[in-house]
Amino acid sequence: MSLAMADFTFVTALVRQRSAIDLQPGKEYLVESRLAPIVRATGEKDIASLVTRLRRGDDKLSNEVVDALTTNETSWFRDTHPFQAFSQHLLPELARSGCRTVTVWSAACSSGQEAYSLAMLLLDWLPNNPGLSAQIIGTDISARMVERARAAKFSQLEVNRGLPAPYLVKYFEQIGREWALKPAVKSLTRFERGNLALPPTNIPTCDVVFLRNVLIYFDLDIKRTVLGHIRRVLRPGGYLVLGGAESTLNLDGTFRRMELGRAVVFRHSGGAS
Repeated sequence: MSLAMADFTFVTALVRQRSAIDLQPGKEYLVESRLAPIVRATGEKDIASLVTRLRRGDDKLSNEVVDALTTNETSWFRDTHPFQAFSQHLLPELARSGCRTVTVWSAACSSGQEAYSLAMLLLDWLPNNPGLSAQIIGTDISARMVERARAAKFSQLEVNRGLPAPYLVKYFEQIGREWALKPAVKSLTRFERGNLALPPTNIPTCDVVFLRNVLIYFDLDIKRTVLGHIRRVLRPGGYLVLGGAESTLNLDGTFRRMELGRAVVFRHSGGAS
């Protein structure tokens, strides 16, 4: 199921227009492999026929294609160190600063594992800090992922990816073949659709933003745009947590790099870029 360059160019332009994700030449195999299930589901004979439908302006199909080409890789407590920094450094510092409600934005949250990992850490922490509360907002461009996150039900394979056994026992209940998060965890979270390239809506002023392994998919201008949107909802003194290979260096001068244990975070120093 080969992909003609003209079709690749059209699909990548569509994805960039709708999600700001920049799929450069060399990603043809990725596009082919992600579109193949859609070709089968729609009954089209090949990718060329599918792209012909896209060119005619099939909006529903366009959404399915963009959704398929959005990377939804996630796991519980992914990479460990940022979550250790959150519980061991960021939360105590926020408490010392007089913060009464800890507000966290899990941007590009996929099916919710990152947001729910943070919620479990907060549920461990809040009983020792009376008078404090917390809220987590998860956003993702994929409507399918947002619905999955809201459902808060995960397969055995999914809970096996990074979830410590004590958390499975403490915060989940088994329903048939799935594991469902308990109401206490769900009550700290809400999930909404959101495009990071557009100004955020329904996002309150945040103390911490997790934006991990996302900037790597954007070009330079979109990276700066996204960081500008983050800066406007992150309070001065708040923290931005990026992926291990990402940085604000040469992108936004208002963030100050900090090493916390084996994690790196970026603190909003106030002001404009």
